[in-house]
Amino acid sequence: MRRLLLLRHAKAETSNPGRRDHDRILAKRGRSDAARLGSYLARHSFVPDHALVSGAARTRETWTLLAEALGQDLGQDLGQEPTADIDESLYDASPRTILQAIQETEPGVGTLLVIGHNPGLQELATMLTASGDVDTRRRLQESFPTTALAVIHFATEDWGGVHAKGGRLEHFITPQWLEAATD
Repeated sequence: MRRLLLLRHAKAETSNPGRRDHDRILAKRGRSDAARLGSYLARHSFVPDHALVSGAARTRETWTLLAEALGQDLGQDLGQEPTADIDESLYDASPRTILQAIQETEPGVGTLLVIGHNPGLQELATMLTASGDVDTRRRLQESFPTTALAVIHFATEDWGGVHAKGGRLEHFITPQWLEAATD
């Protein structure tokens, strides 16, 4: 089994004239949401073995805050957090580009986190899922807000076997859902 976590970066600051989109950082709410999601992942055993992170400032910052929260909730030092690769090809990538990066993941990785951008992530999540709760799949198709996370399981022995309609959507988590959820 392989578990794929597709995460849209947390809420970023609005664009400013003369500033590259690639350089936008997280807004206050985005920093809070990323940390909250990291804690949720730790508490619910959705800890990635490895992460692929777009090179944009907002995705790198999302990863940093999420990894710190994971480490704190798991009682680990920051040096023990899951490994990550910054992948410039994931910036504003198409679903096919993201899928190719996933398929090239080392076989020792059981749970992979990809932090990227819309519309590519939402289109990929929709493309990959063939089963799962119907209402959850409908919510994912309708909206993939910032800090949204799709958890998709695949019955394959390696990442090269991940393909369209090959996965089961297990969870779709949004910041609003996290605020309403009680543990």
